Parts: sequence; C-alpha cells; structure tokens
Amino acid sequence: MSSEDQYGGTGQTRTRLPDSPADPYGPTRRTPRTSRSLITVVGVVVLLIAAIAFANQGPDTPTSPSTDNAPSTTSTAPTGTTPVTGKNGTIPKGFAHDEQGAASAAANYAVVLGSDGMFKKNSRNAIVDGIYTPESGQQLKGPLDQAYSAAFLSQMGLDANGNAPQGSVFVSRTIPVGTKVENYSPTAAKVSVWYMGLIGMSGPQSTDPVRTVWKTWTFSLSWAGDDWKAVSDDQTDGPAPVPGDVRASTSDDISKAIKDFGGFTYAR
Repeated sequence: MSSEDQYGGTGQTRTRLPDSPADPYGPTRRTPRTSRSLITVVGVVVLLIAAIAFANQGPDTPTSPSTDNAPSTTSTAPTGTTPVTGKNGTIPKGFAHDEQGAASAAANYAVVLGSDGMFKKNSRNAIVDGIYTPESGQQLKGPLDQAYSAAFLSQMGLDANGNAPQGSVFVSRTIPVGTKVENYSPTAAKVSVWYMGLIGMSGPQSTDPVRTVWKTWTFSLSWAGDDWKAVSDDQTDGPAPVPGDVRASTSDDISKAIKDFGGFTYAR
C-alpha cells in the first residue's frame, strides 16, 4: 500500500486509516502499548493531588480567612474565550475566530475522530461531514468505508454494523492532554493535540483488552464560512510518560467505568 493510500486521500486530506487487525487505528495512528501507560496517568494524578494538598497546608494553628485578602471572582473564574454553545449533531461548532478557537476545534475534533462512532457507517459519515471541509470530507468517505470493512470490524470483535457482542463493551476514546498552535492566520491554522487514547474490547471473552496509547494529532484547519474545519491531519507517537505502578483493573471494572463515566462533549 502506498503512503497516499494510508491517508484516505490523494494529497489533500491526511487522515490515518486502520490497516492492521491488531490495531484499529493502524500502525501510525494508535500503536498498541502495554496497559502500564494507564498506570502513569493515575500515578501522575495522585502525585499532583498530593502536591497540591501539601502546598495548600496552612500553619498548625487555624486562622480565619481575611475578607480583605479574599480573591476576586475574576481571579478564580475560567479564563479565555467562552466555550461554544452550538452543536452540529454531537459535534461542537461555532469556535472563536482566533488562536484559541482553532486550538479548541482541534482538541474537540480529536475527541470525535477517536470515538467509537467511527466504527459505524452512519455516525462516521456524520462525523466526517461535521469536521472536515466539504472537499476533504468527500474524499475521505470512500477510503474510510473500505478501511472499516466487515472483515476488519470482525477482527476487532464487532459485527458488520460495528456493534460489540452482548456482555462486552467496545472502548475507543481520545483524551486531550494539551494543544499547541504551530502556526496561525485568520484563514488557516495548524494545531497539534497531545492526547492519551483508550482502545480495545472489555469483556469476558476479549482477546484485545483495553489499553492506552499516547499520540500527537496535528490538524491543518481552514476558516470556512463561520467555523474552523479540518483540511488534513496526521499523527505521531508520544510523548509517552513513564509507566507507573498501579495494577491494571479487571475487565469488569473497565466495563463498569466506561458505562459510569461518560466521555466529555467539549474538550477545551
């Protein structure tokens, strides 16, 4: 397969397509790693919470807070442009026409493109229509349908419609860690999204347990009409943190967590 075949286009749109049964996102999109990557995330969070708690410890003798030194509401409020309120289906739309808006668009597009909705044709087409420019989206649909074939879905443990077996939970999530605006102009922007991904099947008969991956997803965006739209995208491995020491959870625990903790509808 040529390099152009892996991108789902012929020079304009560079979306990674899955081409390995062992990895639903292809060798260049989501390289399987050990479940110890998840350990790192939990360990870092625990250490961060501990550090914050230690830093906020006051003297042994309790003191009453002074109203004169109380922080103003503006200093504790979220900063930056207000998140969008509009949606194109389940996809946020109406991002600000500035650098932060471009970064927000890229982060949210990474979340949607990394979701399990990409494994079902109807939702996949809706995602493509909502994220890409019309020209780029039209070029993507055919190659994506070929990539997410019935044979490939079967290799992932899904039926021809992208559904998991009864009693199992298919997991595909992208969790942005941060964004970086590589370059920006009022008409075009390039934004990189560093993210952790979850991918795999959680269930008693699963041979592909849920694992974590670390990637950087770079989007080329265009200001089209009144919103940022993706023209092309590419991914690279890492940066990946050092694995921690937390024991991997059981399949039942993962399935319960996926059902109990819904994904975010707005990433930044």
